[in-house]
Amino acid sequence: MGYRSLHDAVQDLQRNGHLVRIDTEIDANLEAAEIQRRVYAANGPALLFTRVKGCRFPMVSNLFGTLERTRFMFRDSLDAVRRLVELKIDPGQFARRPWRYGSVPATLWSMWIRRTRRGPVLANETTLDQLPQLRSWPDDGGPFITLPQVYTEHPDHPGFKNSNLGMYRVQIAGNEYVPNREVGLHYQIHRSIGVHHAAAVRRGEKLRVNIFVGGPPAMTLSAVMPLPEGLSELLFAAALGRRPVRMICQEGKLPIYADADFCISGTIDPSRTKREGPFGDHLGYYSLQHQFPYLEVDHVYHRDGAIWPFTVVGRPPQEDTSFGEIIHEITGPIIPTVLPGVKAIHAVDAAGVHPLLLAIGSERYVPYASERTPQELLTIANAILGQGQLSLAKYLFIVAHEDRPELDIHDMPAYFRHVLERVDWTRDLHFQTRTTIDTLDYTGGGFNQGSKVVIAAAGRPRRSLGTEFPSDFRLPDGFKNPRIVMPGVLVVESNAGSAPTPRLDQFCSKAAPLKEMLAPFPLIVLVDDSAFSAQNLSNWLWVTFTRSNPAVDIDGLDSFIEDKHWGCHGSLVIDARRKPHHAPPLIEDPKVTKRIDELAAPGQPLHGIF
Repeated sequence: MGYRSLHDAVQDLQRNGHLVRIDTEIDANLEAAEIQRRVYAANGPALLFTRVKGCRFPMVSNLFGTLERTRFMFRDSLDAVRRLVELKIDPGQFARRPWRYGSVPATLWSMWIRRTRRGPVLANETTLDQLPQLRSWPDDGGPFITLPQVYTEHPDHPGFKNSNLGMYRVQIAGNEYVPNREVGLHYQIHRSIGVHHAAAVRRGEKLRVNIFVGGPPAMTLSAVMPLPEGLSELLFAAALGRRPVRMICQEGKLPIYADADFCISGTIDPSRTKREGPFGDHLGYYSLQHQFPYLEVDHVYHRDGAIWPFTVVGRPPQEDTSFGEIIHEITGPIIPTVLPGVKAIHAVDAAGVHPLLLAIGSERYVPYASERTPQELLTIANAILGQGQLSLAKYLFIVAHEDRPELDIHDMPAYFRHVLERVDWTRDLHFQTRTTIDTLDYTGGGFNQGSKVVIAAAGRPRRSLGTEFPSDFRLPDGFKNPRIVMPGVLVVESNAGSAPTPRLDQFCSKAAPLKEMLAPFPLIVLVDDSAFSAQNLSNWLWVTFTRSNPAVDIDGLDSFIEDKHWGCHGSLVIDARRKPHHAPPLIEDPKVTKRIDELAAPGQPLHGIF
């Protein structure tokens, strides 16, 4: 029947070999996060830290660290939830194949919200400074909650029907926050909480907010799930947890999740902000300090035996990569119903998710044409860029399903080979300038501001891709160390630290005479360190797409503008070198690294875990 509490989940995982207790004292300041990064990279177990330095609450991490473990936690409900999603897409399937949906009635029976006046979470009160003070990276602005469930209701239409449960960044100390009274609340654009905040601003009243931490894992997963319109996160959690969600409802107060381990209650004054951050983010850099709303805290509740769950945000892959896998497994079938013509979409985790989106779509507009060209693909691309979080993509590559029906969108070497064999740089680049990008992306011209490019390729292959350098190949002055990342993709290093640094347009103008020689390499990327960038596909994806702003950092050999359309007759060139306005990358504290190395040595408590 699902877990009643996080404690139940922890015990179940431990009994079945999915969780290891760490009884050695661990500091929530940097040490716990470094251990979590290593155990995740090693495909290791969940970890329960029973002795947290200076804190009486135990901490648990890596609950969702593998797809296998996530499936195990929801082994009684995952298939039923998938069937429910299928019926959400096409209710008529129930009549056509009733035997397939035999589990749905029981799932629907559990999908309700039980109102109560009391619950375990209200057993005790504490203060913010008594909570685990988790910092993941040396330059984080303070301790953060990394697995919060932030609950709000629409001020115009209060109640569960118009509620939102989301996972947003919560800073519980540091900067100018009044100790034990204020916490920072950072949410990115295109988030549902923004609708509630905007309504509070319009009404000129404070927005009530409850931040839940812990509870059965179904609520944590629901908080990050991109659900179809009209499906409540609370009801989804009930379906996934196989039991109604209990909410404490008291007159004049925002409902509180009864089975949470912790709850921070308070209000946001819509007229006030404070500086939040820095914070190590999922792009692999620090998101810097900016003005964000903050919560004026009224109460900090916790249940008896409360456990503090946490994760680490940083350069992928991290635990949120595994979140993405289970999300795709559950909601993937919805995409074609929301975006007609789309066969597959892949937000590339190694590139920080939002910077790079790959898609496969139909190209049926002119099926009788002797040469297939991108037409319907452009319509589909515009639809993708108008859809929720997908609208934050900077680079959208889209290809025609008809050209190669068996193409696997998750096989990135095959996908990029397919694109680069077919793309026509004179025709297939479509830019959007001065538009919105991910809040955490600092490659653009301002906060939330940047550009996008759609690269749509269709038709027969037009070139063979290069796998070896021409014997007489010579780079222009100021550029060196060319390396081949994959067929058709070249990275080139500029003289780091030279004054002045060679510009992108200088490379393109000097390399233009080499256009024919470079033709087998339709994509060239300028980088700070070509050895690092070409070391593996993950490094190339991260460097190329997190360090470039399409409208500024794309140029090409023998470029032109015709009727406001930009293109090039030779290779496309992306400048993915770090610029002065970029955020700094995340680097571990060497002292902490040494301490964790010692704990992982033979005979020490972490040996054999990673």
